[in-house]
Parts: sequence; structure tokens; C-alpha cells
Amino acid sequence: MNHQRPNPWLRWDCSVCWVTFGLCGLVLASFWSLDLQLARLLSVDSAQRMAKFIAELLSPNLEPKFLMKLLRASLETLAMSALGTVLAAIFGIFLALPASKSHAADPARWRWVIRLILNALRSIPELVWAALLLISAGLGPFAGTLALALHTTGVLGRLFSESIENAPKHAAEALRLQGVPEGRIFLYATLPTVLPQLMSYSLYRWENNIRAAAVLGVVGGGGLGQMLAFHMGLFQMQETSSILIAMILLVVLVDGLSYASRRVMSR
Repeated sequence: MNHQRPNPWLRWDCSVCWVTFGLCGLVLASFWSLDLQLARLLSVDSAQRMAKFIAELLSPNLEPKFLMKLLRASLETLAMSALGTVLAAIFGIFLALPASKSHAADPARWRWVIRLILNALRSIPELVWAALLLISAGLGPFAGTLALALHTTGVLGRLFSESIENAPKHAAEALRLQGVPEGRIFLYATLPTVLPQLMSYSLYRWENNIRAAAVLGVVGGGGLGQMLAFHMGLFQMQETSSILIAMILLVVLVDGLSYASRRVMSR
């Protein structure tokens, strides 16, 4: 006899089926609840306005005076991302130590408190941090740098703590059996094994921070974002086009430097 296998899509206890139906229902409910106005988006008037907008963006402002201002803003954005990442890496490693349980006998008394702080830091986006810090630090790159540092500290602190907990334990246990203090065990056994991974995480976050720093100026955080918000507010599309090109080039540059650095460390 030829026994055919039952179709799993026709079973009432098929979890994949219910998840698929649930996702489809969620998508349909989203279309129903949001005022998307697709007819307006696809209208002739909208297409004409978009064509005019794209034509203005394809003619960037290349005046030397404006390009010098653009260069200064690009360097400011680069400095904000680099300094914010360095500060976050320093504070992250200091917070990662009490947030990690390095061995079975480690009491890790402050672990849950520090992890709660790290969760709070990274749960607030950079733009929100910048908007909050503008009250105390004022307009400019200082608020943007602090916003990047606070958010990235939460991200790197959690990643660093996970790396420390998952590090190989053999060398550390050997030193611990000989009565070596925990601080020296971390410096001589744990840190050398996790340092390449910590550097890789930091470089990856630098790539993300250069993108975040480029838009932090929208809320007054300085750099390219502040120029972008100013010229877009005045509908100066030629200047906006030059700023967008500078953002793209800056992101490509940092991505290339980060990739080359990771390749060198992996050898």
C-alpha cells in the first residue's frame, strides 16, 4: 500500500501555519490602520514634483567657499564619531567587568544592576540622547559626542560582558589556582584572548556612529547633520545634494578603514 504523508499545512497543530497566518493578518491590519494614500503617491503631480526634486539634487553646489564649510563639518562629524566611540569603549570595558560572571565561583553581586544600566543606556536612541543633552550641553558637537558615547556605552558594555563570560577559561583557571588576584588574571589571561573581539566590536560601532553622527545635527548636535537641517529647511537642494554626497563619502571612508583594520587584526 502507498501511504501518503499528511500535508503539514493542513494540521491544526502546525505552529508554522499559525505563525504565517498571524503575520499575514498583522500585515493586512497594518495596511488597514495606516493612511498610506498610495493613490496620491503614485499620482502625476507627485511624479512631477519628485522629478523636479531629483533634478535639483543632481546639481550639487561646488563653490569653493561652500566646500570649505562642508569639509569642516565633515571633519567635525568624523571627530564626533571617533571620540564618542573611544569614550564608549573605555566606559564599556569598565562596566563590562562587574556586568559579567567570569567563573563559576564569581559572586557577580553587581551584575544585574550594571546590566540594567547598560540596557537603559542603549535603549535610548542617539537622537533622543542628543535632544536631552542639548538642555545641559547646549548646541554643537559636544552634545552629539556625549549622545553617541552614552548610547554606544550601553551597546559595547553588553557585548564586552558577553565576550568576557564566553572567553576560554583554561589559562584563567590555572592562574586562579595559583592564587593570582582577579585583576591580574583579567589582564594576563582573559583580556589577551578577547581583545581582538573587543576591537572588532568597537570598529563596527564606529561604522554605525559615523552614520548616527551625520544626522545628529538635525537636533542641533553639530557636524554635517546641522548643515543638512539648515539647508533643507531653506529648500536649498543644491547645498543639500553636496551635504548628502559628503555623508556618503565619509561613511564609505570609515567603512573602508574599519574593514582594513579588522583584516589586519585577523592575521
